[in-house]
Amino acid sequence: MIIVFGSINLDLVTRIERFPKPGETITGSSFAIYPGGKGANQALAAARAGAKVRMVGAVGRDAFAEPALELLATAGVDLSGVERVDGATGCATILVDAAGENCIAVVAGANAHVNPAGVADEELTPTTLLVLQQEVPAGANATLVERAHRLGARTLLNAAPARPLSREVVDQLDFLVINELEVLTLGEALGLPLAPEPFARAAVVSHAALTVVVTLGAQGALAVNREQMWRVHAPAVNVVDTTAAGDAFVGALAASLECGDDLPRALRFGVAAGSLACTAHGAQSALPDRAAIGSLLPSVALMASDEGSR
Repeated sequence: MIIVFGSINLDLVTRIERFPKPGETITGSSFAIYPGGKGANQALAAARAGAKVRMVGAVGRDAFAEPALELLATAGVDLSGVERVDGATGCATILVDAAGENCIAVVAGANAHVNPAGVADEELTPTTLLVLQQEVPAGANATLVERAHRLGARTLLNAAPARPLSREVVDQLDFLVINELEVLTLGEALGLPLAPEPFARAAVVSHAALTVVVTLGAQGALAVNREQMWRVHAPAVNVVDTTAAGDAFVGALAASLECGDDLPRALRFGVAAGSLACTAHGAQSALPDRAAIGSLLPSVALMASDEGSR
C-alpha cells in the first residue's frame, strides 16, 4: 500500500511564447484548468503505474473541490483520507513557455490544514510506503515522518517545492527525492555540497539508512546509498510540457518500489514515466499508465558503480 500525504490543487495553466520580465504584460496562446497539487499528482501517477494508493489531504468546501478530486476517483485512489475544511481548495498558477519549461506560483488554501492524524498508526506498517512532498506545512510532515519511522513504515519525501529540512527529519527517511535546484536549498540548510552528486554522497554519509535520488531533467537521474551509485539516462522524447515530470517520476518510482522491484528497476521505471509526462500537456492528464511506461522502459539506460557514499 502507498499512502500519499500531500497537497490537492486546481492548476490554472497559461501557455506563452516566453516568460514575462518583471512588470511586463504579454499575450498568452491558451488557458486551461486541470486538477493538480504535488500530492494528488503523485498519488495519481502511482495508481496509474499499478499501485494501490490512499490519498490523505484536504480540500475546501467550494466549487473547486470536486474537479480537483475527479481524476483520482476515476483511477481508483482511496479518497477516504481527504478532509473537507473551511476555505478554498488549493490553487497553482502555471506559466508554460514555447520550450515546454514552466514556472509555478502556489496558494496553499486547504492544504495548509492537512492533518497527519488522517493516517492511523495501524496503517504505518513495514508493508506501507508513505510518500510526502513540501506543499503542506513542515510540521505536519515532520510529525508523520516521525510516527512512520517509529512504527516501521518506509518513507519517501520529495523535497519539492524547495525549502529547508531539519536533520531530524532527514535522519528518519528511507528515500529523499530532490532536483538540482532543491539541492541548493537543502544543501545550504544542512551544510552539504551544492552540486547533485557530491550532495547525494555527503547526505548518505551523514544519514546511514538513506537513499538519495536526484532528478536531473533531460539528463535523467542519479541515486546513491551506502553501497552503490546509479545513473539513469533519460530517453529522447518530444518535450511539450515539463509540468508533471517530477511528480510522474516520484509516483512511478514509489509504485515500482511498492510492488517489490529493486532500486535500479524502480529508477528506470520512474525516469520512463517522467519522460512520458513531458510529451503531453497538463499535469494529471499527462501522467502515463503502466503499459506506456513499460513500453518505454527498454530505452532507459542505467549505469551502476559500487562506490556508493565511499
